[in-house]
Amino acid sequence: MDPKGWRVELNDGHFIPVLGFGTAASEEVPKSKALEATKSAIGAGFRHIDCAHLYNNEKEVGLAIRSKIEDGTVKRKDIFYTSKLWVTSLRPEMVRPALEKSLKNLQLDYVDLYIIHFPMALKPGEEFFPVDEHGKVIADTVDLCATWEAMEKCKDAGLTKSIGVSNFNRRQLEKILNKPGLKYKPVCNQVECHLYLNQSKLLDFCKSKDIVLVAYSALGSQRIKGWIDQSSPVLLDDPVLCAMAKKYKQTPALIALRYQLQRGVVVLAKSYNEKRIKENMQVFEFQLSSEDMKVLDGLNRNFRYAPFER
Repeated sequence: MDPKGWRVELNDGHFIPVLGFGTAASEEVPKSKALEATKSAIGAGFRHIDCAHLYNNEKEVGLAIRSKIEDGTVKRKDIFYTSKLWVTSLRPEMVRPALEKSLKNLQLDYVDLYIIHFPMALKPGEEFFPVDEHGKVIADTVDLCATWEAMEKCKDAGLTKSIGVSNFNRRQLEKILNKPGLKYKPVCNQVECHLYLNQSKLLDFCKSKDIVLVAYSALGSQRIKGWIDQSSPVLLDDPVLCAMAKKYKQTPALIALRYQLQRGVVVLAKSYNEKRIKENMQVFEFQLSSEDMKVLDGLNRNFRYAPFER
């Protein structure tokens, strides 16, 4: 299949590849793994790389992208790179410096997509999660509409081609969409979305507003201790999903990814395993029947792995 057929148009005229490579990893994973895995992903055919300031590995991911440009595998224009504005930098005057810091770490001139990581603000500073003496997270009061205006300025300055949001619910999206003097709509809303949380209502709303839904945790979760309940169900062990994988002679992960693509969702596949990274590219080689799509719809149980998701 022509790689250009693997992209969808955003509401600002740019195109996003429908399959993305997720680079988040727990603190225990050496940062060098992000470098190697991203190089493997680009080598395997991934052109959409999803990262964030919070992941603390933009230097390594940027190095991987630059090395694949230098060895002739890709040109910069072939790569769609997403970064995210962390919640301690939501004050309008902090938005551009935060993006410029990411660009410096990446050693890139621009990102393709810059998104607000969460619709909540925490106290500015070096700590990702600032807490008081009682261990309570310290919030900050910021108008998201003012943050959005600063995001629009970053787009106008050419530091990012597109701007979007992440972890927004319908009400929070409407706040931006109804903002007086809105210059650019969010091109996407990146949220937790998988077979146990299919986000069908939010997906319908986003489609009605020409906003692309981007799915993270599409294969369940990495089950990071301290973040994820260790007794939570393992999505890829689901008997219905496993039976369908057998039927199509595919892995459960590929069925879970294909399900999202056929719903019009842009999906992120996160793996630091080279074999699985290559395997995930096979998602374009088969199609699920409409009957089987309905069966998979039936697995929804509104279950969230991410504890801080709205």
